[in-house]
Amino acid sequence: MTEALLDTCRHHRIIPVAVVDNADRAPGLGRALVAGGLPLIEVTLRTPAGLAAIAALAANGGPAAGPQPLVGAGTVLTVAQVDAAVEAGASFIVSPGYSPAVVARCLELGVGVLPGVGTAGEMMAAMDQGLAVVKFFPAAQLGGPAGLAAFAAPFTELSFVPTGGVGLKNLAQYLAMPAVAAVGGSWLVPRRTLAEGDFGTIEQLVRQAVQAARGDLPGGEQT
Repeated sequence: MTEALLDTCRHHRIIPVAVVDNADRAPGLGRALVAGGLPLIEVTLRTPAGLAAIAALAANGGPAAGPQPLVGAGTVLTVAQVDAAVEAGASFIVSPGYSPAVVARCLELGVGVLPGVGTAGEMMAAMDQGLAVVKFFPAAQLGGPAGLAAFAAPFTELSFVPTGGVGLKNLAQYLAMPAVAAVGGSWLVPRRTLAEGDFGTIEQLVRQAVQAARGDLPGGEQT
């Protein structure tokens, strides 16, 4: 599953990250992501609505509902949360730090896992557990593209998903790096915009990011 997750990252190049306060907004969010050109999402478990939102996004609504986005669970801190997220329908797991127990449980369940790393030791631990891609977090505080380049130099077998402080302003710089499989960012799904049900704006932000990743737009302001 680690190679499958790496392929997904390389294909889409951007992973939207959402904090969901109301699971009723999930179906509209899924449609906006698909329409904008990014049919995947990381829903964090920072709110009580997180698991219900994952379940709603992962539900098979049938042909009339249209394509479903690939949904993952973020801010996963424990093995129990891994189990709950997978039961809700999460196809991949993202954590802010490196937990060997969380990684081991994901591998046991055959679920893709993207653990956060910020030190050389954590990167070595990821390789020891057979991972091919990790989350570089918090990217801005770890030196941004320059910091990632320094870490990536000795870890040629790892690919990275920088998250934290990523936006249109530095998107192209990150994606131009050979070590970067994709970036993660919450700027695509602003929490207030989602809470208000403004899916048109979310679709527009996603579409803009897709175009920027392809080099069709000049970089804008980071959010």
